[in-house]
This record gives sequence, C-alpha cells and structure tokens, in this order.
Amino acid sequence: MNTTGKLSIRGLNKHFGSLQILRDVSLEANAGEFITLLGPSGSGKTTTLRIVAGFMAASSGEVVLDDADLTDVPPHKRDIGMVFQNYALFPHLSVERNIAFPLEMRGLSKAVIRQKLESALELVHLSGFGKRKPQQLSGGQQQRVALARALVFEPKLLLMDEPLGALDRQLRESMQIEIMKICRDVGHTALYVTHDQEEALAMSDRIAVFNAGRIEQIGTPEEVYKKPASLFVATFIGESTTFEGVLQSGSLVCGGMTLPVGDRAVRRVGLRDGDAAAIVLRPDMLRLRPVGATVSDGTMATVRGRVESHVYLGTTRKYVVALRGGQTALIRTPADDADALSIVLGEEVGVSWDVNRAVVVPLRANASETMTGATIASDPTQVSVPGPLKASM
Repeated sequence: MNTTGKLSIRGLNKHFGSLQILRDVSLEANAGEFITLLGPSGSGKTTTLRIVAGFMAASSGEVVLDDADLTDVPPHKRDIGMVFQNYALFPHLSVERNIAFPLEMRGLSKAVIRQKLESALELVHLSGFGKRKPQQLSGGQQQRVALARALVFEPKLLLMDEPLGALDRQLRESMQIEIMKICRDVGHTALYVTHDQEEALAMSDRIAVFNAGRIEQIGTPEEVYKKPASLFVATFIGESTTFEGVLQSGSLVCGGMTLPVGDRAVRRVGLRDGDAAAIVLRPDMLRLRPVGATVSDGTMATVRGRVESHVYLGTTRKYVVALRGGQTALIRTPADDADALSIVLGEEVGVSWDVNRAVVVPLRANASETMTGATIASDPTQVSVPGPLKASM
C-alpha cells in the first residue's frame, strides 16, 4: 500500500488580467486521503486541480507533495496520475498499450511493464480485455482503463476531473463504489473534482466546498451537511428551507415574525444579538401536521402553509408547501408517516421543526452566498411555538 502522498496547497491565487479566479486557496491532504473539490461551475475547483497537476501556473502560492515543492516542476515529473473527464484514451492503441504508455515513457523493461500491466488490469477488473481498442468498450470500461493508466506507475497523488460526468446514473453510482474501493485498496491520496453534491457526499473522506474562487469550508461529508459554515454551503449541498433575518434575544426576527433559535447553534458560529443570520432546515428536519394538531414537544416551532405538490419516492414522500408570502418549504417524510398521509393537496398545514436541530449560519454581504439551490421561506405570517418557546408576532 502506498504510504506517501501528503499534499499541501498553500495560498494559491490565480489571475487572468484583472479577473481573479482563485483567492488564497489552501488545503492539506493527508497520505491516503480522498478529498473532493466541490462547487458550481466557475468556482475554481478545476483551476486548482490543473495547478496541482502542473498544467497551469499559479499567480502566487505553492504546491508541495511529500515536502517537495512542485511549483516549478513540469507535469511529467510531478509523480501525479490524472484521470480526465473525457478519459483521453488513445483510440488507435489497445487497452494494454494505453495502460502501459506511462511505463514505456519511463523506460521500464518489458518484463516490469508486463507485470505492472497485468496487476493494473486485475485491479480494475479488465483482465482479458487487453487486446481490445477503446471503441470496443463500454463507457464504464473506458473509465476503468483511464483509471488503470493513472495508477499503473504508482503515483504519489491521483487527480480526477469529473471522471463520471459522461456516464448514466446507474453506472455512475456503480463506478463511485469501484473508484472508492480501488483508491482505498492501493492507498493513494486523491483529489476528485465534481459539481455533484451526492457524489461528493458518497465518496469523500473530506470535502472542500468552493465558491467564487475561495474554499468556503473543508470538512467530512457529515460536517458540511449538518454543520455548514455559511449559507452558501448550507444551500449548495442538499435541499433546504431557510429563514433569513436578524438575531434578537435568542430568536431570529424575519419578515414580521420571530422564530426561536437554539443556543448551541448560535454559539457554534459565534453570532450575537444584532447579527444577520439564517436558520437552515433540511427536508428531513421538517414535519407536516394538520392545522390545529397538538404538538407535545415544547421545542417545536411551527409555520403555516398550503400543500402545493407531493411526490412518492418509494421509502419517502416529498412535499412542497407554499408558505404565506410566496415562499416554499421542502419536506421529506417516511412513506408511511400517518400525519403526512392524512394530508391532501391544497390543504392548509403546519410545518414544524425542533429548534435544537436547526442549523444557524451567518449572513455576509456577498451576493454569491444566496445562489440558487436554496428554498427561501422568509415571510410566513403565522408562527406558533408551544410552551416556553412560544414566539412573539
């Protein structure tokens, strides 16, 4: 198993004239770690990958691999494997010759090349396919050839630029599992670029979330989903309903209403009274209740709305509720949830959540933090909180 591959990206900046593409991007990857660079198009993730690979020069900053400064090292001398989005296979060469190409360029003996080639074909489950040409393979098989070529010379670092983007959903999910298994079996450090949130959550040890040339947050999949550091992270990763306003005396004041917030959630992000903030609610945090239903838990807050749509998804049901003020809330319930099953389209309902589970994030004066992907619910006109947490109107 590979025991090298500690990567340090330090203060990367990239300018094209007056346009700044990267802004002080820094990242540490431990040997054997699988890190995904996640973000929308134009956020800087692929530019970062290209700088690490040596295909593009940074305006400032450095890339260090196992204490070796790669800043001025050409790509072919960086000991880095690369899997491209379009695979970049040589169509006139066989599978064997495609995979063996980096070994031939390194001047290895035929015996060593044969041994490494057979190991690589076995690793990606393509033994017996060596004599075929790329056009004789399926998309998933071509992807595995590209992965084998990137791994065959045992690089210290593996880079992957949206390698599953051209595959259909079922094959993509299958290849996610296969790539994870291969990377863990061989112990390679990997940087993986994608804009697919589900893919990042499923595959990564840690995720670096990019926005407007910066890294907004680095953390485990559970951390970036359950404890987002900003509104952008909260709304880009997964579905959510958000309420935006100002903190006052343990509550969020927004749209003429007052919503209670959990003390721990506020302390986690260092917010105080008077700060602009948002409550972020994941679809599984919300509950549908008939209007007037008794809520026994004193930590539950409720807003009113009307059921706009409902989709059956097998084990769950997804509801879209139009809240007063023209906003919407997204709710996922178990398919057999009794409260939800009693509700029909067009019915007025209560949308409830436990204030101790809600995530609170700061709002910054940055328009890019309110990008599409959020479901904004900022102006419902009726809010009720039973017991000691009853909201004021």
